[in-house]
Amino acid sequence: MGWLPAGGSYEISLVDGKVAARSTGPRAGARPLKTLPKALRDDPEVERLHQLGQWLDRHAAECLARVDAWVVSSLPVPTGLLARVWPDPAWQGALRNLVVLGDDPAEPGFLRGVTDAGDLRVVDLDGETVRLSPATATLPHPVHLPDLAELREFADELGLTQGVEQLHRGTWERPTTLGARASTVTDFGGVRVPNRLAARAATLGFRVSGAQIRCRVWEAGQTVEAALGFDEDYWDSEATLGGLSWSVAEGPMLRLAEVGPVAWSEGMRMATALSGAATGTEKRA
Repeated sequence: MGWLPAGGSYEISLVDGKVAARSTGPRAGARPLKTLPKALRDDPEVERLHQLGQWLDRHAAECLARVDAWVVSSLPVPTGLLARVWPDPAWQGALRNLVVLGDDPAEPGFLRGVTDAGDLRVVDLDGETVRLSPATATLPHPVHLPDLAELREFADELGLTQGVEQLHRGTWERPTTLGARASTVTDFGGVRVPNRLAARAATLGFRVSGAQIRCRVWEAGQTVEAALGFDEDYWDSEATLGGLSWSVAEGPMLRLAEVGPVAWSEGMRMATALSGAATGTEKRA
């Protein structure tokens, strides 16, 4: 953004999300001052700019959360919607370089731009920039990317970074040795973790409900919820984790053999992040 006059002999602006000032005197340079001058600390324009910076931070976080939800659920997103949000730098930061699928699921590409008409500009695995014109686009969860290793390698070669975890999102594959009637993963049971587990879970984007930490995904036409139990001992300032299970939202618990690949991976990702320890079921492509 541009520079605004403040305090008579200064200009202020947002630089890297923080309020910065520069002098407008005859010997002033164009570079921002290292610290905000004392004369400006109570200036109402500085306060308004500070509030704007906070709002922009919240907006950027909301954009990241929404795009992360699109990736987790692998839902088709109307390209007209992408065209409307793309001019916003916060949305661009969340969407740019994500792997996107158009009408042909066998031809993934890295999203580099969206036209006003909703056409997608993507870089394919041949390194060619192509334009796609699908009605909807899918930002797939990595468990649905058969070329995941190749995509990761190619992204590294191009120096592409993603604002939302997709290519380098941890994935877990459901074991094939599960009992037919098993409904709970016990790998994390008894693990003791530091206090403020609920706050940590909320920071990571998980929901706390009673004595469970939960995450939801949309898969196979239904909402599935993973739930990790815990017992908190306020005297010891620690929490002890319990079992990990899955259920249809507002519905019955699922047997482990019934849990879909995305719900399984995201539930294990949640439990591993909160326990601070990986398990033998982790499989990174």
